[in-house]
Amino acid sequence: MERPRTHLSDSRDAGPRIPAGRNRRRWFLGLASTGIAAAVLALALQGEDARAEKTAQEDSAMSESTPDVSPPPTVQLQPDFGPVEKTEAEWRQILSEEEFYILRKEGTERPFTSELNEEKRTGTFVCAACGLPLFRSTAKYDSGTGWPSFFDPIDGALGTKRDYKLLVPRTEYHCARCGGHQGHVFKDGPPPTGLRYCNNGDALDFVPDGEELPELLP
Repeated sequence: MERPRTHLSDSRDAGPRIPAGRNRRRWFLGLASTGIAAAVLALALQGEDARAEKTAQEDSAMSESTPDVSPPPTVQLQPDFGPVEKTEAEWRQILSEEEFYILRKEGTERPFTSELNEEKRTGTFVCAACGLPLFRSTAKYDSGTGWPSFFDPIDGALGTKRDYKLLVPRTEYHCARCGGHQGHVFKDGPPPTGLRYCNNGDALDFVPDGEELPELLP
């Protein structure tokens, strides 16, 4: 009686067929190179994933620790003072040449030229054009830039706008009452605001505590 033949097709189909002869060496080399390439690709993808995760963590930390320096909403003028509207000729009669250049033409004084840069008394800094209080001395600090610097203005005292004079966008700020240019605000100040209001000294007057604040310019 003839024995039934055993079919090995299942075992042969379970894996790749290894060629014989000269093709055997080429087959093993190809298999090795494919494995190396796959390993290198896997390592590269792992590195990309790690870098992406690190970047996401850094961006998240920066957004949490860094305040927004986009211009705040338009300041609403308080009912006890209204806007000052004067012609250019009228401002020239009221202001000195340097004050007019800074306050009305948005000029910038040379650094380390203002006496207010070294002012350390307790008091209030007011707009040199109309007398509106803008900063308290408690918000002043030495930024080392050569201009009087503050980290926080009096509420409602300033207005802001985008400034593209140096091509790079900056945030300009001005007196909310008369519109007189004061300076620019940057995101490199001390706590608690993290902001630096870099002010022209000629755009301010200082009133020590104990002295009466000037009457607002009509």
